[in-house]
Amino acid sequence: MSGKPTLAVVGATGAVGAVLLGALSHHADVWGEIRLLASPRSAGRRLTVRGEETEVLALSDAHEDRLDGVDLALFAVPGAVAARWAPVAVAKGAVVVDTSTAFRTDPDVPLVVPEINAHAARVRPRGIVASPGCATLTPIVALGALHAEYGLTEAVVTLQQAASGAGRAGEAALREQLALVTGSELGTRPGDVRRAVGDHTGPFPGPLALNVLPWSGEPAADGWSSEELAVRAETRKILDLPRLPVTATCVRVPVVTGHSAVVHARFERPVTVGRAHEILATSPGVVLYDDPAAGDYPTPADVVGTDPTWVGRVRRHPDDERGLEFFACADNLRKGAALNAVQIAERIAAERAASDSAG
Repeated sequence: MSGKPTLAVVGATGAVGAVLLGALSHHADVWGEIRLLASPRSAGRRLTVRGEETEVLALSDAHEDRLDGVDLALFAVPGAVAARWAPVAVAKGAVVVDTSTAFRTDPDVPLVVPEINAHAARVRPRGIVASPGCATLTPIVALGALHAEYGLTEAVVTLQQAASGAGRAGEAALREQLALVTGSELGTRPGDVRRAVGDHTGPFPGPLALNVLPWSGEPAADGWSSEELAVRAETRKILDLPRLPVTATCVRVPVVTGHSAVVHARFERPVTVGRAHEILATSPGVVLYDDPAAGDYPTPADVVGTDPTWVGRVRRHPDDERGLEFFACADNLRKGAALNAVQIAERIAAERAASDSAG
């Protein structure tokens, strides 16, 4: 790359794409041209990035050339779309950073959280770097920091996932349901919420307003969901602990944006709350907010729109000196998707700029 690199944002008009553009506008301007690409039905829209209106261009079989000259491509699209177009971008000379499920388990594609394993992005046999799912990203930065000190041996996580984790359709469904139940006395009799909501469940298997749904993803073996197994696999890959026992339970909650995680972690060595506080308070990407007596602990409503993972309710297990419990919150559209991808892209751009300078 000569001069500032050209960046393509593929899926610029989606929920994650919108947050990507915001992050690019507020971070240091390391990019030259920023090219916005989306499906043909979104072509022609004008979006603001770096304070300038930019036209969205269609990416289609007839317009593969719109990836010509791209140095780095950020993909914020469904897995099937990424699987189709990421190899095309790589063939044209781009490095791809993908936020979808398409490549996360591929052994030739690094799965990267910059605060934990930024080095992994340097080796990319397929020219692609994957970003983990928003469920994994909620607890992983804090878990990684504690693992570096104590050596993680087990993790049990309950993910409380916001509606926007299911995209714009998820957020719209929750808001529609809330309108249907507001001002009522629903939630006091069996099935009354379900009857009021009717067919307005959107991408969810049941009503989310005034309710929680202990399910996210597609059915997998032995009663697990695909999302729960993904958290297990991604945590192992990011921490480079292929045999780590990880159990995840996914619960969809009536929150618009902001995932939470209840975490039980067990380590090789005894832990103390005081030292855990020190580690978390000084770890990049983590904010420690932990004084329950004063009402200080993170909640999704308080952390939405912020970049870090917020951690509170840190406790040592009462029956296990090696066990630690904590609660984590993060904006699932920011660190949970867009910000992590932007951080990866910026590191790759810096790496290539340094290589050009050295050459």
